[in-house]
Amino acid sequence: MRATRRFGCAAACLAVWPVWAQIYVGIGADAPGTVVLSNYPSQATPTLLLPRDTAQQGNALGVSPALVASRSARPQESRAPSPPVAALITSVAHEFSVAEALIKAVIAVESGFEPTARSAKGAMGLMQLMPETARRFGARDAFAVEDNIRAGTAYLRWLLDYFAGDVQLALAAYNAGESAVVRAGRRVPDIAETRAYVPKVLSHWAHYRDQ
Repeated sequence: MRATRRFGCAAACLAVWPVWAQIYVGIGADAPGTVVLSNYPSQATPTLLLPRDTAQQGNALGVSPALVASRSARPQESRAPSPPVAALITSVAHEFSVAEALIKAVIAVESGFEPTARSAKGAMGLMQLMPETARRFGARDAFAVEDNIRAGTAYLRWLLDYFAGDVQLALAAYNAGESAVVRAGRRVPDIAETRAYVPKVLSHWAHYRDQ
């Protein structure tokens, strides 16, 4: 199946894959202004393009083009993980049923694949775990690569389940905390950092998925 639908926005090849439902949600284009629906994407998963605006359509799995489809949000360069880290991501992605490309995208935005990264707020390691999150999801050493990726992916899996597979909200919660998303009415909170973070991760996701 293949169809197109006109959107008044720049074409962007973005994809959302809530694995728990085995659905691939693609916002992409063959030509400017078109969005392509295809059940044969670059990864072997079924596809479905969901409604344009989550807030307007009320679809828990929707992705808002206004938030994620800007061509300027495309990453200029996405670093490739080292072979050992890539292999670990593949293993953990299968273990927790989280898209491998999504894990890479989160790491790229959070730390740039720097395992010793530490934020001013105290977030640690590749997936920038806060101490309480690291403890909550079983990371003995938040700077240890395997502990960090496993705990960060477990948190992503928990957020995807909590927000009914809505990747946009899961990413917002990864950045701002699930309570902030709930207080915002289960929408992306009106926090500048979070509203910049979500499309940035989705753009990196598209890049890694298309590799």
